[in-house]
Amino acid sequence: MRILFTCYPERTHFLLMAPLAWALRSAGHDVRVACQPKMTAAINQAGLTAVPVGSDRDLWQVHGRLDNEGARKAPGLLSPYDAMEKSPEDIDLETLRDGYRVRVASTHKMTNAPLTAALVEYARQWRPELVVWEPMTYAGAIAAQAVGAAHCRLLVGADVYGVTRAHFNRLAADAADGGSDSLGEWLGGYARQYGGEFTEELVTGQFSIDLLPPSLQVHAPGLDYRPMRFTPYGGPAVVPRWLWEPPTRPRVALTLGLTVTDHAIGFPIDVEEILEAVADLDIELVATVGEAAQRKLKRVPDNARLVSYVPMQALLPTCSAVIHHAGVGTLSTAAFYGVPQLALPWDVDQPMLSERLAAQGAGLTTHSAKATGQIVRESLQRLLDERTFRDRAKDLRSEILAMPHAGDLVPELENMAAAALR
Repeated sequence: MRILFTCYPERTHFLLMAPLAWALRSAGHDVRVACQPKMTAAINQAGLTAVPVGSDRDLWQVHGRLDNEGARKAPGLLSPYDAMEKSPEDIDLETLRDGYRVRVASTHKMTNAPLTAALVEYARQWRPELVVWEPMTYAGAIAAQAVGAAHCRLLVGADVYGVTRAHFNRLAADAADGGSDSLGEWLGGYARQYGGEFTEELVTGQFSIDLLPPSLQVHAPGLDYRPMRFTPYGGPAVVPRWLWEPPTRPRVALTLGLTVTDHAIGFPIDVEEILEAVADLDIELVATVGEAAQRKLKRVPDNARLVSYVPMQALLPTCSAVIHHAGVGTLSTAAFYGVPQLALPWDVDQPMLSERLAAQGAGLTTHSAKATGQIVRESLQRLLDERTFRDRAKDLRSEILAMPHAGDLVPELENMAAAALR
C-alpha cells in the first residue's frame, strides 16, 4: 500500500507523526512524507523518504514572529479557535464567521498555498491509497479527494479545529440566512479546481488519530476518533555519559521545547530568574538552553547543569519532576515516563492542556506570563514533596500504556484504505 504523510513545516509536528509512519513502513508499506523543502533533512534523519513539494514559507515568517521577544508576544488561541475556551452559550455565529474569515486569509491560505498544487500533482502521479495529514494541512485532504484516497488527521494536540467547527455547524444550521462560511468556501474552491466538491471531511478528515491520553483529550461531538499511544521521539540524539548513572539527588528537568530553538525566538519565561530562585534547593537542575542563550546568563548556580540539547526519552526517566512549556511533545513524553510536571504554557492549546493536566493531578500549571521565580520555586517544592503528584503521574502513565500503539492501528488503516478503493 502507498501511504502519504503531509504536515505543516514545523519540525515538532512531524516528530509526532513519525512513529506511525515507521509502524506502517515496518508493516511493509511504501511510506513517503511530502512537505516543504525545508523539512527534508528532518524527514531523512527519521529514516523516512521525503518528497519536497511547493515552496518554503511558514507562519513564523509571514506573521513576523522571528524576533527575540517572539515567545513573549505569543497570542494563544486566535479567533475562531478561542471558542474552545468559552461556554457554548457565549459563542455566537457572527463571531465564528468573522474569525474564520480572518484565519483563512491570514493563516490557512498562508500555510497551504505553498503546498497544495504540488501536493495534488504528486498525488496524481504516485496514487497513494491513504493520506495522513495534521490538522492545519488541509492540502492533504484536498490531495486525497483528488485521487480518491482514504485520509485522516493525526492530531498534534487538543482538537481545537474540530471542536470549533462543530460549534460553527451547530449554529449555522439554526441560522435563517445560511450565512457565509469562509473556510468551507475556500476549501470548496480548491476541491472544485481538482474535480471534487466541499465536504466536512476536508475540514476534519474521515477520522482522527489522537495521541493524548483520555484524561487530556479534547474532542468534538460527532467526529470519529481513534486513540494511539504516544511514542517519544525528538529526532537524532546522543545519550551523554553523565546520564549513564542515576542522580545522587532529585533531578529536575527544565525544557522549553524545540520550537524556541528552531525559530531562534526568546524564551517565554525568564530562565535566569528561575535558575536563581531554585539555586539553594538540594536538586540537580538540568536545563536545556541553547549556547547563544547560555552566553547571556550572568550566573549559573552550582546545582544547575546547562546543556544545549539532551534527548527527553533519556533524561526524563531519571527525573523527579520536569518544568516545561506544555508543548504536546514534551508534556506527553513526561506523562509517558510518569514524571510530575510543572507546566508554564504560552501559546495555542498549551494553557488548555496544562489545565487538564493539573485537573488530572499529575502536575501544576501557571501561565508563563505570571511565572515568577518564586512561583516556580514553590510549585516545584510541592511536586517534589507531595506524594500525590507522583501517584497521579503514574496513573497518567498507565492511561498511556493502555492505549493501542502505532502498530496496533496498522490493520485498521489498511482496511480503511482498501474500502476507499472499492
